[in-house]
Amino acid sequence: WLHIIGVLCFLNYLYYSKHLHILLAFPNTYYASIQPLGALKVNPTVTREVKLMLDPTADPFAAQDTSPPEKFGASDVADLTWVQLMSAYTCTECGRCTDECPANLTGKKLSPRAIMMKTRDRLEEVGKNIDKHGKFEDDGKQLLGDYITAEELWACTTCNACAEACPVSISPVSIIMELRQYSVMEQSAAPTELNAMMTNIENNGAPWAYSQADRAQIVNI
Repeated sequence: WLHIIGVLCFLNYLYYSKHLHILLAFPNTYYASIQPLGALKVNPTVTREVKLMLDPTADPFAAQDTSPPEKFGASDVADLTWVQLMSAYTCTECGRCTDECPANLTGKKLSPRAIMMKTRDRLEEVGKNIDKHGKFEDDGKQLLGDYITAEELWACTTCNACAEACPVSISPVSIIMELRQYSVMEQSAAPTELNAMMTNIENNGAPWAYSQADRAQIVNI
């Protein structure tokens, strides 16, 4: 009877403890992406604009889309998918991802384990906000900046060593890339080196600051 009572008490405590990952490990593994780890999510809005730009017969003014533009990337937990949020609660905090992270091993601030823990902390704070007010009231905070810094985001090399090491198929890189996309496409807050490269690609069709007409001369030199 003591064993039965103890197990039943633990099952009720399970939902409020860090042992919740015992239950969430199975659905998180089931719903984990089966795409190659290096494959990035394609944004349909960007794809449509690129196709329009590359099609010489297309008229960009023929069909005007009056709907408001969608938000690029994620700035807070509300912008993440439910699978990413479930992964934050599934994290066992074992630290395998951080141990394998090359950025962390070289002394960078990035810790994939901390990325998941900070996402969970922000999600719990948002939940308490909703419980208190009945709906979410702006608290002046967001995941990007207040919990996860730009230094952590840009230290990531997107090698996916953390996702390979995770025993329950969690991908911290997916959250990092969503926050990066918001920084670049919504805030224009990319590092100086990245802005220079993107400007060169836009103007010259290559990452280097040379026009297409001068490339042959540079090669000969």
